[in-house]
Amino acid sequence: MGSQRNSARASARPAPDIDGPVRICIGCRGRGARSELLRVVAGSDDAGEPTGALVVDPAVRLPGRGSWLHVSEDCLEKALQRRAFGRALRVTTALDATQVQEYVGAHAPRAGSAAQA
Repeated sequence: MGSQRNSARASARPAPDIDGPVRICIGCRGRGARSELLRVVAGSDDAGEPTGALVVDPAVRLPGRGSWLHVSEDCLEKALQRRAFGRALRVTTALDATQVQEYVGAHAPRAGSAAQA
């Protein structure tokens, strides 16, 4: 039992090559630096009532519980398939991911851009 405790503790440590706060992507469940991931929150109106929309928070300033996602179409697709946003944000209503899809579509690295560089 002691070895299980040590292995669990070792896996909870951040990877040595990540500087700063570490977050977990809700799509791929991989760890990454906070600066590499996109924060997403559940939108609310002025009265604090949920709007049912996911809101992109690139400045990491919006109030409320946030979830983190790599700016990747693969991670977004996995998160949507697993319905991970609702669980991560503790929201029981359906969430509209249009704003997140538009942001990721505009900011995700292109497969051909690495070959051109």
